[in-house]
Amino acid sequence: MSVPAAIEGHWVPLKAELAGEAAPAMMLERTELILRAGRYTIRFGGEIFDAGSYAPAASDGHPALLLEGSAGQNAGRKIPCIYQLAGDRLRICYGFDANRPTQFSTQPGTRHYLATYRRKA
Repeated sequence: MSVPAAIEGHWVPLKAELAGEAAPAMMLERTELILRAGRYTIRFGGEIFDAGSYAPAASDGHPALLLEGSAGQNAGRKIPCIYQLAGDRLRICYGFDANRPTQFSTQPGTRHYLATYRRKA
């Protein structure tokens, strides 16, 4: 099982929500996601906010990844997620509660984070 090469690149969020609450526009404007060679980096305002590795993971439905944080806010954590890639759009639903999401939505009271990214030119 491998992650498609098309997922690699530099991504900027178009919209995001955590536990049913929309992310502020200022946060979206200052965030970047870089996926390259099994490593992820999240920058906020040009500074590294979170970094680690990613690998494909088994899933009954949507393609899945397992992130393992090595630096920043999620150092030492494993974060299961599902993703959907369509052209220059990438949608990822992260399970910050250590539970893999089963759908691309968030609900109040959960620690799921859903982000839709656009490939940066």
